[in-house]
Amino acid sequence: MAATDNQQVPDMYGKHRATVPSMSSKTNGRQLTRLQLIDDEQRFSEELPMFMKQRWNLADAGFNYDVVAVFGSQSTGKSTLLNRLFGTRFDVMDEGQRQQTTRGIWADRGTDSMPVLIMDVEGTDGRERGENQDFERKSALFSLAVSEVLLVNMWETMVGLYNGANMGLLKTVMEVNLQLFGGQQKSKTLLYFVIRDHASSTPLENLAATLHNDMDRIWDGLNKPEGLENAQLKDYFDLKFSSLPHKVLQPENFEKAALALRSQFVDHKADDYVFRPEYKRRVPADGFPHYAEAVWDKVVSNKDLDLPTQQELLAQYRCDEIAAAALTPFRASIEALRPRVREGEIVHELGATALAARKQAIAAFDEQAARYHAEVYKKKRMAFVQTIDGELQSLALNQVKNALSQAAEKFASESHKALEEAADRVSLEGAMEAGNSFSAVVGAVRKRVTKWFSEIVDSLTIEEAGWTLDAEVKQLKGMLDTTTAKLRQAEMERALEQLRRHAQDMLSEVISDRLNNPDDGMWAGVMEGFDAANAQAEDQLQRRMDMAEVGDSEQRIKLQRKLHRGLWEDMVSGLKEEVADQMVLLKLRTALEDRFRYDENGLPRVWRPSDDIDAQFSVARNAAQALLPQFSRIDISASKTLPQPISSGIGTYFPAGFDVERSMTLISGSRLRELNKRFGREADALYLEAKRAMVTTQNQVPIWVMALLVVLGWNEAMTILFNPLYLVLTALLAGTVFVLHNLRLWGPVVRAAGGLVNVANDHVHELLVEAVNRTDPGRNRTAGRRPKSDRAEEIELEPLSESQQDLSMADAEEATGSNTD
Repeated sequence: MAATDNQQVPDMYGKHRATVPSMSSKTNGRQLTRLQLIDDEQRFSEELPMFMKQRWNLADAGFNYDVVAVFGSQSTGKSTLLNRLFGTRFDVMDEGQRQQTTRGIWADRGTDSMPVLIMDVEGTDGRERGENQDFERKSALFSLAVSEVLLVNMWETMVGLYNGANMGLLKTVMEVNLQLFGGQQKSKTLLYFVIRDHASSTPLENLAATLHNDMDRIWDGLNKPEGLENAQLKDYFDLKFSSLPHKVLQPENFEKAALALRSQFVDHKADDYVFRPEYKRRVPADGFPHYAEAVWDKVVSNKDLDLPTQQELLAQYRCDEIAAAALTPFRASIEALRPRVREGEIVHELGATALAARKQAIAAFDEQAARYHAEVYKKKRMAFVQTIDGELQSLALNQVKNALSQAAEKFASESHKALEEAADRVSLEGAMEAGNSFSAVVGAVRKRVTKWFSEIVDSLTIEEAGWTLDAEVKQLKGMLDTTTAKLRQAEMERALEQLRRHAQDMLSEVISDRLNNPDDGMWAGVMEGFDAANAQAEDQLQRRMDMAEVGDSEQRIKLQRKLHRGLWEDMVSGLKEEVADQMVLLKLRTALEDRFRYDENGLPRVWRPSDDIDAQFSVARNAAQALLPQFSRIDISASKTLPQPISSGIGTYFPAGFDVERSMTLISGSRLRELNKRFGREADALYLEAKRAMVTTQNQVPIWVMALLVVLGWNEAMTILFNPLYLVLTALLAGTVFVLHNLRLWGPVVRAAGGLVNVANDHVHELLVEAVNRTDPGRNRTAGRRPKSDRAEEIELEPLSESQQDLSMADAEEATGSNTD
């Protein structure tokens, strides 16, 4: 809706210049920038944001701009006045024709870089619209709503008239204005009456007084809202008056007066400067297009024009736009780090990046949004900051969750490793030092992990955000406490294992010694060793619990009972190893042999025919068999530690539910009977061996037989001794037998001899076969046509007749004889 029609623009001296071309052309080096803001069909221009930014360069002006509108009857020179005051290029009426020139509302920016937006409003009381005053009222209301200064252009002859001076329309405007602002009026509007063609002798003061009285009368006749019955005109409007000489009759005076009037809009230092702070609408320049369009929509829809509401709506709209624009670079800054955080990485630069992005986004929002409605700005700023902080909090929580997971894992792994190293140092040094205690080791690791986590939390904490990570810090404490409890439990399990292993080493020697030398005090000795190992383990456990800071008395008692059960089970396990079947039989056999084969002095017995071997064997076997019941069950009567009876210690000395009574039995009844039978058989074998030894002793060769053998074999012995050949052969044979016997090579020698015999048999068999073949020519001829191997196989497979066997034996003897020769 930009202007494209040609117009004539009078200069400041009343002369007419050439026709002004379209907007795209330039006049005197200046491109036309006028815009038809609202056309005669009441449509608002969509090009206003572009003109504010590109053509007028006002979008970034903030509050440093002003809005002026002109109001008056048609063809009273409104456009000419604006062109003279602000250097604009609005269309002016052709002096040769009396007709409407400005249709709708046009807008332009003042020249000389004036930050002023000027609106040229269609004149009232035009014949083109006739009695339809709808647009007149709407345009007047719109001008009042968006303008700081409303120029009321009228001729001198209209002063004192009601309709001619548009007093009726002004009444409507003022009444609606009062309804608009009511008790919330924060800015005034300057009604600047410009009296044109002032050619009479009536002073301006008198004309101004007449207009002022008319305005007071109109104000008094307004229908004021409830609570504003006593409101004064000066509370809402300032009135200012000025006059211009006749433009045609006094052109030079007109131009001088116009220049003087222009200075009131240009010179900031002048006392009569028009644009005063109390007239500001507090609408930033970049939000003016949306604000003006919203006001016009309200006017067109015939709704009450609520200016504060429109300012709030504008502020909401613009603040949302500004917030969206500020969020874009903010999110771009943190989105680059979000994937790394989601993957579980600890991004150390996240805190600094987030804080910088937050400050930059808030600063960008404040720079533009602070110009709008204060209350809306505060609410929108709060919402904007909450949005930013919400996104940062979400990202920070993800980072903290990663840190929590890594801190717990790091604490567990490092503590476990440190405890193992401390355990190794204890095993090497042989004593538990303060630096190797559980509390010292785990405390040092916990301090490092907590410091590492606190540094991450501190880097993510934003004091202005209003949220903290105290819950996560507390969560870390709980996780570390839980892990510490698990580590303490594992450490105590390790301590129990070490104490049991040490006690087992002590007990195993005692058990082995006492059960390998059974007597009436066997179990007393075992219990004495158990009491000593138990006392030492309990003392060490108390120290380990103190160093591990196990303060719960119930937990300490539980650990003690667990130690007691472990020591008991280890002792029972060691005893069961010693009373295995073979071990028990060995012990009984040893006891039997000690009593049967050895005398009271420990010397081996040599049984003689006069000895009562049966009685001795019966005593020894009974004594050995009497030991078997002792091995079958543990006797704790001599123990000073175990409860008596032992079943009373369930729940006090031992953990509840432990079946200690069952573990007392080492050898069951059926197994005891079986062992007794097996021992009886072994004892019988020992008895028979002793009997044989006695018979061997009784059946010795008499001396006279030995003497007879010497006498009869004397000559043969002398022959061997005095014949060198026989002597050497005898010596070699004796030496060979001696070596073979000592080296136990009789087995290999026998196997070698057997192999030689087999080879000899094979050789004899082959000789017999050859002899048979020589005595049977027919077989030889048949065999001649076959391979040798086939003949041999055939001969081996066919049986020989008796005559052939006899002949073969004769041939074999002849062949043997020839070979011998």
